Amino acid sequence: MTSTIENNFGAIILAAGRGKRMQAKSTNKVVLSLADKPLILHSIHTLEAMHFKTIVVVVGFAKASVQNVLKDSRVLFAEQKKRLGTAHALKSALAVLPSEITDVLVIQGDDSAFYKEDIIMKLAEKHKASDAALTMLTIDVVNPHGLGRIVRDASGEVVSIIEEKDATSKERALNEINPACYLFQVDFLKKYLPTVKKSPITGEYYLTSLIHIAMEHHEKLATVQAGAMPWRGVNTKEELAEAERLHKILVAQ
Repeated sequence: MTSTIENNFGAIILAAGRGKRMQAKSTNKVVLSLADKPLILHSIHTLEAMHFKTIVVVVGFAKASVQNVLKDSRVLFAEQKKRLGTAHALKSALAVLPSEITDVLVIQGDDSAFYKEDIIMKLAEKHKASDAALTMLTIDVVNPHGLGRIVRDASGEVVSIIEEKDATSKERALNEINPACYLFQVDFLKKYLPTVKKSPITGEYYLTSLIHIAMEHHEKLATVQAGAMPWRGVNTKEELAEAERLHKILVAQ
């Protein structure tokens, strides 16, 4: 059964990054094939099936390759002319988002191919029921190496998202991670996106900063814990091959 999203909910797919580890020179990694279909089209087709009226795709590196793959899709394009991080990319998308959109799903074009309608609906339902400024998906992975860990207090509330390099040995043992799938109130983004600070190390503006900003300003933060759902971020050729194997397993079930 197809799930239909609310009319005032939009979606933004971030697909501007260079993908240096994939070593692609003239194509964006989101157009690489997974199960005989470009990665990004898996996400687009899911969102279209749910009747998201507005889907914004942020393009940048090798933008023509992304636009060509999506030429038959009903999407809006926003260009991130200087690739200054995920928060900066989201700011580019807000500039073309229709004014009637009150809440927006934000996903990454290279790691969202395995999201199904049911998990996006759970996120939307939790977001609306809790009247959260920000609702985020969390998942459990067997090997969380290199990923940000979700730290909760004794009552189960999220208190921090800690990057591996900053984590204690106890925090590194956590398996609940942030796969970068969010639902935001647009008003929250308009208020706080301009306050995101540039990383002194990379010079980029990160989407994860909004989670910490929400906590600091006592904005309502909600989570949907999806447990060990199928998921695979694709940053290397090896990870793409792993995603292909995972897809075949799921199809065979």
